[in-house]
Amino acid sequence: MIDRPFLGILLMLGFCVLAPLGDAMAKVLGDDLSVGFLVLVRFAVQAGLLLPLVWLLKYPMPKGARLIRLTAIRTVLHIAGITLMFSSLQYLELADAIAIAFVMPFIMLLLGKVYLNEDVGPHRLAACAVGFVGTLLVVQPNFVQVGPPALLPLGVAVVFALFMLVTRAIAKDVDPIGLQALSGVMAVPVVGLVMIALPNTQLLAIRPIPDSAWLLLVILGCMGTVAHLLMTWSLRFAPSATLAPMQYLEIPIGTVIGYLIFRDLPNGLAAVGICITITAGLYVIARERAISRRPATLPAQ
Repeated sequence: MIDRPFLGILLMLGFCVLAPLGDAMAKVLGDDLSVGFLVLVRFAVQAGLLLPLVWLLKYPMPKGARLIRLTAIRTVLHIAGITLMFSSLQYLELADAIAIAFVMPFIMLLLGKVYLNEDVGPHRLAACAVGFVGTLLVVQPNFVQVGPPALLPLGVAVVFALFMLVTRAIAKDVDPIGLQALSGVMAVPVVGLVMIALPNTQLLAIRPIPDSAWLLLVILGCMGTVAHLLMTWSLRFAPSATLAPMQYLEIPIGTVIGYLIFRDLPNGLAAVGICITITAGLYVIARERAISRRPATLPAQ
């Protein structure tokens, strides 16, 4: 499939809106339900929504040893990333958790350059390095307040950088709906078995579900499912080096959502760090647009 960067960017923008909304639902539900249960419901809704579509509309699911193996790896990374993110939201404000996780695009650019041989010039690398410094400024005040849990979003960044690298490797060979359906089917028994094996841990405990939580649980699953469908589709149309900077928009979107729902706003070093990160991301986006208009023979910068 031929790359269509603008379409890929639009799809990634949809992901940038829905992903922090889903995280906000997880933060709200985290007061009453364990992280393990939220992750289980998240993937159960994904499987429940997409399997009927696969059956009714005949969407192909991944086949062959290579695609099944990469889908399994992607699913494990997806479980780990969501678990780390939902856990971090028990300690951090939504905007701060998202901002700290935004060392991920920097990692993705390096992985895309090293493992996918994507063209990443020095200007974009420098801008993402500046964004990384901004991320560190967000980590520092949060680490003082809550200690090591402030580092959980850094784990999210590493895991999801690998997750998106695997997704990029298979995105053009699989149908996104079939991929997400199979991923949901794989994830539910894995998470369920872990919860059964470790029922007495705070992370995985099964607690009574308040009546008010059912609708939010469904919304959480639907938002997560649609968000990652959009992300998977975006990677079919544009290189990861193009889409990685786009995800910086999750930070201001998460900030607005955090204020509207929780009345939380970053302050001090965190606010400065977020501004630096956003500025660096916007600069890289501007570079992408400029480079896309150049003749193909000119090197990227």
